[in-house]
Amino acid sequence: MSMVGISTSTSQEMSAPSPAAGAAPVYSSAIVPPVSQPEANSKAQNIQVTEKALKRIHAAMAKEGVSANEGGLRLGITGGGCSGLSYNIRFDSKPRERDRVYKYEYAETPVQIFVDPKSFLYLSGMVLDFEETIMRQGFNFINPHSTRSCGCGSSFTA
Repeated sequence: MSMVGISTSTSQEMSAPSPAAGAAPVYSSAIVPPVSQPEANSKAQNIQVTEKALKRIHAAMAKEGVSANEGGLRLGITGGGCSGLSYNIRFDSKPRERDRVYKYEYAETPVQIFVDPKSFLYLSGMVLDFEETIMRQGFNFINPHSTRSCGCGSSFTA
C-alpha cells in the first residue's frame, strides 16, 4: 500500500505502513461502486474508490475548476523511483481516446477516473482510499499487484 497526496499545486508522496501478510486491508470508509465502468465482467478489473476518496476528489475538482461532466482524475503509473514504478495522480480536462473511464456519483455529481491502458495493467483491482490523520494526509493505493514498495512509499514493484 502506498500513499500519495494531492494538492492544488503539486503532488506529494507519503509513506504508509503495509498491512501484515495475509491481513485484509483496512479502508477509511466504505467502497463506492462505479455507476459505469468499461469492463463489468470481473470485480478484479474495477478501480474501486472509497467514499472518503470520492469526497476529497470532488472537493479538489471544484477548487481547481475541473468540470465534473467532462474532466476527472487521471491515475497512472510511471517508470522510476527506488522500486521501479511510481504512482501518478493529476486532474485532466477530458479522457483520452483509449482510456478506461470509471464514473462514480458523489453528492449527486459525477466523479470520473481516467486510466490509460498501460497503467491499467498495474492498477486493475486496486482500491483508492483517502486517509487523513494527525500524522499524514493523502491517497492510499491499495494495489494487489504491488509486491514491494520503497521505504518512503513513493514507488513499488509489481
